[in-house]
Amino acid sequence: MDFVELTVRSRFKSWRAHQHSKADFSKDEGSAPDAVFSTMLCSTKFDTPSALCYQKYTMPTDREVQAWERLQEAYQAQMEGDYDRAVELYQRSLALHPTAEAHTFLGWTFHFQGKIEEAIAECKRAIEVDPEFGNPYNDIGAYLIGLERFDEAIPWLERAIAAKRYDPRHFPYFNLGRAYLAKGLINRARQQFQQALEIEPRYTLARRALENLRRMVN
Repeated sequence: MDFVELTVRSRFKSWRAHQHSKADFSKDEGSAPDAVFSTMLCSTKFDTPSALCYQKYTMPTDREVQAWERLQEAYQAQMEGDYDRAVELYQRSLALHPTAEAHTFLGWTFHFQGKIEEAIAECKRAIEVDPEFGNPYNDIGAYLIGLERFDEAIPWLERAIAAKRYDPRHFPYFNLGRAYLAKGLINRARQQFQQALEIEPRYTLARRALENLRRMVN
């Protein structure tokens, strides 16, 4: 599992748990940020109208309900490795009612298909829909790191950190540390990894990164 997949899996788990709590469901967010939670998606029933009503403070339209249902179906197809089907379902969700989440997850699917520029474009569309949603900023940064375009990645990750709506918060700090490390900026990288651990002390990737840095300088 690469870092982008790990990021979005954790994000979707957090988002699903958040929706359940909004709809007055019990939740089990797991004990680690890299927990695999596709089983949770299969085994729980998500009351879409209740959650959307809570989000908007008004009753959702049928198209909005259907859009969120297609989003869940798309995610399930993605977890099963059926990326073509996932793309189709994400696009159907967006046709019903555009959301930043659907654009972001469609970008993630494109990433799996090796279509990185298309993935970045979907993240930018997500930002147009909801500029306060921090996840697509982080994803763009992660995709650019994968392309070794570190200078381009840094401002996107800084915007992810500053975003009002973002969970889990530690990912952009870790990614920013990765970008700084690739540029040879050891102290800055260390600061970002430490910040990620302050936010999520159980985050093993940040802990390992700090341990690797210590070995490098000793």
